[in-house]
Amino acid sequence: MPLVRPTPATLIGSGKVEEIGTAAKALGPTVVIVNAQLSPVQQRNLEKAWSTKVLDRTALILEIFGERARTHEGRLQVELAHLSYQRSRLVRSWTHLERQRGGFGFLGGPGETQIETDRRLIGDRITRIKKELEGVKKRRGLQRAARKSVPHPVIALVGYTNAGKSTLFNALTSADVLAKDLLFATLDPTMRGIRLPKGTRAILSDTVGFIADLPTELVAAFRATLEEVLEADVIAHVRDISHPESAAQKVDVLKVLSDLGVEPDGGRAFVEVLNKIDRVEPEVRAGLMAGNDRLGGPVAVSALTGEGLDALRARFESLLTAANIRFRLILPHSDGEGLAWAYRHAQVLGRQDRAQGVELTLAIDPRDVERFSSKFTDDRLVRTAG
Repeated sequence: MPLVRPTPATLIGSGKVEEIGTAAKALGPTVVIVNAQLSPVQQRNLEKAWSTKVLDRTALILEIFGERARTHEGRLQVELAHLSYQRSRLVRSWTHLERQRGGFGFLGGPGETQIETDRRLIGDRITRIKKELEGVKKRRGLQRAARKSVPHPVIALVGYTNAGKSTLFNALTSADVLAKDLLFATLDPTMRGIRLPKGTRAILSDTVGFIADLPTELVAAFRATLEEVLEADVIAHVRDISHPESAAQKVDVLKVLSDLGVEPDGGRAFVEVLNKIDRVEPEVRAGLMAGNDRLGGPVAVSALTGEGLDALRARFESLLTAANIRFRLILPHSDGEGLAWAYRHAQVLGRQDRAQGVELTLAIDPRDVERFSSKFTDDRLVRTAG
């Protein structure tokens, strides 16, 4: 029967400790993983009882993150999380850390213990990494400012780990980001340009996957990565609709977003993407796909087969252009440069070739209206109703 409360010394009861110890002796594992957070004392006691290395849930996630990080920033974030975790493991019950080092001069006293030295060295390294990450944060701010001056809106893909975000990212952008059936395959944020059906240009951002009860060390260490979500114009929550725990995963993702200050109903454009419909029963898939045209509802897709991707692109464009203002622009047939510029910077709703020139019906982002007014004279650029 389940424990009413955790056992302070070992987390689990003595009978279960003995049972697992017998199994460990027979199987000879190199490591035993406990799907819970262990205190330093609990970890030490279990390692002693089972005569093998023990990792708790936080340590396992850190190990996975350590293997996946590729960029300098990603490695810094992983190291920061590791050091924060290791510092909490320095307890005086670890007798091999209690060796004293001699003091200096007259004021040295008995000297500092090895555990105090280790804690000080870890603290110094954490301080240095945080300073480096602050530099990364400032560079990201400059990059975001540069993107806003272009400007192209940002669509951020978020979701539970292994929901298929990177596969979807690749399918939408023709990129080759690592996309495997792995936890946390993406740690470092990746961004690519994307062109939507009616000509709208945007930047698509792939982000780290979320997980239930994300360790506090990781929330702090990876906040810089998730800052792209805070700046996004559209947030696309990618769900693995074929997963039996999809509903619970949704709750976990929304909680992390809420912790970051992002609420689905907080005024920001938000779309739910039901991915991996190729893995569900045909009748279920048909029902999900039938709802793709419902305004404000989820969009069902398969990043693997391409089903529903056109509907998702259209939804992105609808969300990004909802506030656009309509204009009519008339250009001479000879103004190829102006025509190309208009196509690059606005959504082209219609085109008619007339005797006096090319007439375009444009939907222009309010932030771009001044740029258009500066480039084209009033007699060529006229605001229209609708």
